[in-house]
Amino acid sequence: MPKDSSYYELLSKSYPTIQDAAIEIINLKAILHLPKGTEHYFSDIHGEYDAFSHMIRSASGTIRQKINEVLPEKSKEEKDLLATLIYYPKEKLDLLSKQKRLNKDFYTQAIFDLVEVAKFITSKYTISKVRKATSPKFVYIIEELLQSHSYTFNKEDYYHSIIKSIIETGMAESLTIELSSIIRNLTVDQLHILGDIYDRGIGAYRCMELIMSIKNVDITWGNHDIVYMGAAAGSAICVANVIRTSCRYNHLCTLEDGYGISLRPLVTFAMKTYMNDPCTSFIPSDEEANQIEDYDTAIIAKMHKAISIILFKLEGQLIDRHPEYEGNYLKKLDKIDFKTGTYHAKGKDYKLVDHNFPTINPKDPYSLTKYEQELIDKLTSRFRHCDKLQQHVDFLFTHGAMYRVYNDNLLYHGCIPMNKDGSFMVFKDAKGNSYSGKSYLDYLDKTVRQVYYSKESLSTDKDIFYYLWCFSGSPLFGKKDIITFETLFLSKKDRKDFKETKNSYYSLITQKEFCLKILNEFNIHSDKSIIINGHIPVKVKAGESPIKAGGKYIVIDGGLSEVYHRVTDIAGYTLVYNSHGLKLVAHNVFTSKEDAIKNNTDISHEVKSIALYPKRMTVRESYVGKKLSLKIADLEELLSLYKDGTIKVNG
Repeated sequence: MPKDSSYYELLSKSYPTIQDAAIEIINLKAILHLPKGTEHYFSDIHGEYDAFSHMIRSASGTIRQKINEVLPEKSKEEKDLLATLIYYPKEKLDLLSKQKRLNKDFYTQAIFDLVEVAKFITSKYTISKVRKATSPKFVYIIEELLQSHSYTFNKEDYYHSIIKSIIETGMAESLTIELSSIIRNLTVDQLHILGDIYDRGIGAYRCMELIMSIKNVDITWGNHDIVYMGAAAGSAICVANVIRTSCRYNHLCTLEDGYGISLRPLVTFAMKTYMNDPCTSFIPSDEEANQIEDYDTAIIAKMHKAISIILFKLEGQLIDRHPEYEGNYLKKLDKIDFKTGTYHAKGKDYKLVDHNFPTINPKDPYSLTKYEQELIDKLTSRFRHCDKLQQHVDFLFTHGAMYRVYNDNLLYHGCIPMNKDGSFMVFKDAKGNSYSGKSYLDYLDKTVRQVYYSKESLSTDKDIFYYLWCFSGSPLFGKKDIITFETLFLSKKDRKDFKETKNSYYSLITQKEFCLKILNEFNIHSDKSIIINGHIPVKVKAGESPIKAGGKYIVIDGGLSEVYHRVTDIAGYTLVYNSHGLKLVAHNVFTSKEDAIKNNTDISHEVKSIALYPKRMTVRESYVGKKLSLKIADLEELLSLYKDGTIKVNG
């Protein structure tokens, strides 16, 4: 669409002269010819901060690869030390200092090696971009080091004198840390998170802080993220589910220590209500994870049961409010025979392993007691008014979406709901409007934003967040039924009758024609285009492959969370997409940050090339390049308007 004169008048404020506009055009056109920046893809982090942080710091092995290329003559031990120094410079230098290993020779070699790696990493960026990534106090020194070569006769003494002076003035430690930071920050140009930052692990809030510190990052929401977003929006049912999950995986420290949300009211209620109830079925799955000394396993089990019952009641109320959700199958409490202690489902009666329900009225099982209502209201208020949680969720909204198209690849967490015949499932809202495929995801994206940011949103409006958490129509969940109730109240033998059935999407997507159909639905037509998905862990142990449909579909949930290691047999996948092509990295289990610093250990990984380009991809061919090309066109038009006098030169 042609832009009116007011747009160019505004643009002229930033480029007030012909020279200003011309120079910017020259700069931008030059950038188009640089190699495309490296993209780094993550999915299903699930609060595993230490492993996630290490992969970010190491760029999934990319930095170690650069070290191998730049310094091939180094021994493995020397490369290991240098890599650790780049990943954890402050901590490693502190350790070496205690070991009395820091001296002039060490710093001379370390700075020389870091400079060589930094030269290689920054060679595909403009000087301006490198300058912006450098601390102002080191800009001059680092620019000189990166532009100098020790083998250049005229500057050999100059180069070494800089390093010598750095050491003599006591700046070696600071410069080492700064160079390491530049390498880490510029190795990857764009970070993509494909959902599920939260739950299972204890460090979700720390993962969010790390993600928020990265300059270029985008997020596609997962169902574990959306339920936290709903809790922050003031959805009582989302609050109940967040707390239930925290109890189940024994990571209450995320809420209490990370976000400062006190759960004392729940403790008081649970201890009073279930004082003599062992709550055996509600013992957390990881008894060692919790770091809050005041909460022993017995207390957490009672908390888990109390909040679960509240959740099941709220589920029933939500389903009755929203017939358009078609969620009657999720109502569980009305299927209990409280006299016999049985649960009627699938045409038969199942004996409950726990039939102590002091807060449930058999005649009205979904009604909250006075004390349950007071409790959930109090807890919801604490979530709603938690500043740190609000900051994190606001970031999820501003940098996140239901899906994303980037460099002609389609990114999302869960699925595009489909029927068995391969057609897109149709969904109707409360007003009778129909949506499917792309329009459905666009509708959901718009709706959750409106609900979160609108001061006039009703509590019933906020139900959309819980719908996205676990209903069969949710593209973030992608399954029929959720068997939380059956897992808690039925025997291990009886639980086998209940399964969370995956949407037809997951069987269809392995076929290339359906991948092309989905890509076409999202107006993506490049031969290089692929679908990148998370959510469902790849069972490598069982022979599953993350690459399907002839390479058109890639799943990068390889089980970063410790909970999944025994299922996947690896510790996560990441995807690296640079100017040379696309490669999938399978990671082994991360030991610990402490072990990495002390022993220079790294996450061992296996790299599989998915696509190798005969010619390096340039910025011009990328998402960034398209934006720059549009800006160039605007500046060229501004230049033309300056020259014909339509817009007056301001300088």
